[in-house]
Amino acid sequence: MKNNDYSIKLNNSISDFFHDALRIIVKKPAMMEFVLQSIYFQKKAAQTRMEYEKQELKVPPYMIISITNRCNLACKGCYSKAQHRPVEKEMSCDRLQSVILEAKGLGISFIFLAGGEPLMRPDILDITNENPEIIFPLFTNGILITDEIITRLRNQRNVVPIISMEGYETDTNERRGSGVYEHLQKTIKKLKHSGIFFGYSFTVTRKNFDTLTDEAFINKLLASGCQLFFFVEYIPVKEATEDLVILEEQRIALAQILDSFRAKFPGLFVSFPGDEKDYGGCLSAGRGFIHVSAEGDVEPCPFAPYSDVNIREVSLKEALQSELMKKIRQNHTGLNEPKGGCALWNKREWVKSLL
Repeated sequence: MKNNDYSIKLNNSISDFFHDALRIIVKKPAMMEFVLQSIYFQKKAAQTRMEYEKQELKVPPYMIISITNRCNLACKGCYSKAQHRPVEKEMSCDRLQSVILEAKGLGISFIFLAGGEPLMRPDILDITNENPEIIFPLFTNGILITDEIITRLRNQRNVVPIISMEGYETDTNERRGSGVYEHLQKTIKKLKHSGIFFGYSFTVTRKNFDTLTDEAFINKLLASGCQLFFFVEYIPVKEATEDLVILEEQRIALAQILDSFRAKFPGLFVSFPGDEKDYGGCLSAGRGFIHVSAEGDVEPCPFAPYSDVNIREVSLKEALQSELMKKIRQNHTGLNEPKGGCALWNKREWVKSLL
């Protein structure tokens, strides 16, 4: 697949996402205005990316920033803790702001805020407030969503809290800690009452697959006010957990199930890594997305913590053209997910060799 062909397809998928959003929030005038404005912003961003592509600069529509490694929970199988990242100083608020401003100028449409727990740094909401053109999905365990945070979120529709859960009470508390599920139910009621658009994120394993793909479960979450769902396949970043990776037949079934959910339910359903073969292979390293660590290392993917450049020392534009990123992009067709999960994680020894 030619670069231009897959880029157009990727841009079209973003456009389809926003038009689906219009469909599900048709009875919410305030959200309707926000989505229409976002469609305008995203069209401009897509045009900017295509202009840079003509100059042989690949700018991805998505960027993930792990703004901190700190977290108030100790979840089992957490990929961030499993990476054993060095304890270095996090990027300052000023540096984060400048990176996000540059990302906006390059045409990046979505910046996913991750961690650790991103709300360990509530100052991030000062930055998101100044960049309404960008959508900021904020992946959070939900424990730090206080009344003050909810008040701030009500005034920033471009920040979408995505609450991590594993399923019902037993599965969620088993992984995230006793009492977490009960706490989240109270927070979710407040989000719904405040009219905040929010989502859920599930780590899909062989164990909880049937629960997460059950229509009764989705109906329960829709009733709670949620209309956005992320299904993230479990990546075995911890040894001896390979038996949690979903089976090949489950991966095939998941794509079909999510298609049926999109047709049946008033919600948005996203899977990661998704069916990347439709885009000619792995979308990491700037083909579709890029990851920036809390310390500023620019990495191909959150599950591949390898870098040859740091955003504190170079611009984002320069980082996207690093030798490591170029080499991975050149080999994207060989980076599919035959074993399930993340192709770069499965071939991490090869990625290391590029350094």
